[in-house]
Amino acid sequence: MPKVVECVPNFSEGRDTKVIEAIAEAIRNAPGVTLLDVDPGESTNRTVYTFVGGPEAIVEGALAAAKAAFPLIDMSKQKGEHPRMGALDVCPFIPVQDVSVEECVEISKKFGQKMAKELGVPVFLYGYASEKDYRKTMPQIRSGEYEGLAEKLTKPEWAPDFGEATFVPSWGGTVTGVRKFLIAYNINLVATKEQAHRIALNLRSQGRKDMPGRLKAVQGIGWWLAERNIAQISLNLTDMDETPMHIAYEEAKKDAAEINIPVTGSEVVGLVPLEALLDAADYYMEREGLFVLHEDQKVHLAINRLGLTTLSPFNAKERIIEYCLPSSDGPLISCSVKEFVQEVAARSSAPGGGSVSALIAAMGSGLAAMVGQLSYGKRQWESLDVEMRRLIPIFDKASKEMTSFVDADTNAFNDYMLAMKMSKNTEEEQLLREKAMQEGLKKAVSVPMKLAMTASALFAPLQELAQLGNINCKSDLQVAVRCLATGVHGAVHNVNINLKDITDLDYAKDKAKEAESCATTADQQLAKILNMLEERNLIW
Repeated sequence: MPKVVECVPNFSEGRDTKVIEAIAEAIRNAPGVTLLDVDPGESTNRTVYTFVGGPEAIVEGALAAAKAAFPLIDMSKQKGEHPRMGALDVCPFIPVQDVSVEECVEISKKFGQKMAKELGVPVFLYGYASEKDYRKTMPQIRSGEYEGLAEKLTKPEWAPDFGEATFVPSWGGTVTGVRKFLIAYNINLVATKEQAHRIALNLRSQGRKDMPGRLKAVQGIGWWLAERNIAQISLNLTDMDETPMHIAYEEAKKDAAEINIPVTGSEVVGLVPLEALLDAADYYMEREGLFVLHEDQKVHLAINRLGLTTLSPFNAKERIIEYCLPSSDGPLISCSVKEFVQEVAARSSAPGGGSVSALIAAMGSGLAAMVGQLSYGKRQWESLDVEMRRLIPIFDKASKEMTSFVDADTNAFNDYMLAMKMSKNTEEEQLLREKAMQEGLKKAVSVPMKLAMTASALFAPLQELAQLGNINCKSDLQVAVRCLATGVHGAVHNVNINLKDITDLDYAKDKAKEAESCATTADQQLAKILNMLEERNLIW
């Protein structure tokens, strides 16, 4: 998979459309990056841009944006609700796909160094890129804001990481670094600015002078949104694992209720990870006893419960980062059925039996999910609703997981083939080649082994479905169990053929035993479930 880095520069201009568009155009024209979102705020006088690209391209994209803004923004005249220190106030880099935090740290340093040199402005590091505890967070570095920066730069402890300690009135200072995905999240209140700020102090990690806040990894203030005539609690959720959106929203509602003011929804500034909305959906599903299966339905539920469309439309295809990225599906699973069959039939060893086994098992699980859904939600079978709510997600999740093994199996085989082609002219090269081949073989074993284990775990819930499910789908269940058994046996064959060349005999013995157990279970369960289905009549 290609390396993908996200960059979210925040520029201190949210009103002049010509300036906003000029910066956006600079990003669009930068080779190798894709501009995903431009989110201006009139009251905050700030625009958040979101774009993605590879490690090299992302640096040039951020630099192009900064260069475009340099002659257009004058910080000596800039005012807005949002705290700020510079024209390009903060420029974080976030690892998205197949890239580490450490790599992003080097990216941020490369950007900071280039920007300081080419524009002659002071640049500070924050987040994972900073090595100084007293200047790791934005509130620490931004303290005093633009107005206090000139004096701040005279202090040795506030010397910039890149560039001279010289105040540039038109620009101020820029902060760059690496962070986890930050969700800029605003909660709407029909209240005063002061009431919103009071709740923000209760929630944010820093709290207030005499007491800490309730939520971890949360920054927050209250402000007035003049164009909407409402107040907002403006939160930065810096670690959504510590404090997800729905928890922040529900906690804000509690505090608002205590002082008798209404919460009227919320908004996300910029893009949001899919996981954040799915976690919110899971929370409300559990709290309200709801059954929602499909991803798009869960996203719809989360948008509704969080009130994300109160102020403006929330188009999931444009606001969820995963939906904006190029598809990460592998080339095989992206094929049409016809194309896949042709790939298998071609005169090449991959895709082969492992990929075919994965697809067959995935289809078996998919059929089981289908039967579950055809046994749910109708008055005729409403007595089965509780069981179907439990069983359907098991098969739905497994079918998606096993689908990913279609490409994973071929990729594992290709890794082994690459190892075989390594040079072996010297003794050292021979050792490196042998090590790479053994690692490739173990990977080639691990994928079908995981497939066999995943498929084997479905026989127990399939027994329940065979006993309870819509008997008019009897043949579908018969095909489903045969597909799962075939997938298991196919995976086991692939495990065994790769084990014979592995030199780690203990590893080989353990995997062979696991594979044999899966094959035995598949045979036993196939016979048992087929017999169960034969004993059921088509008419209840």
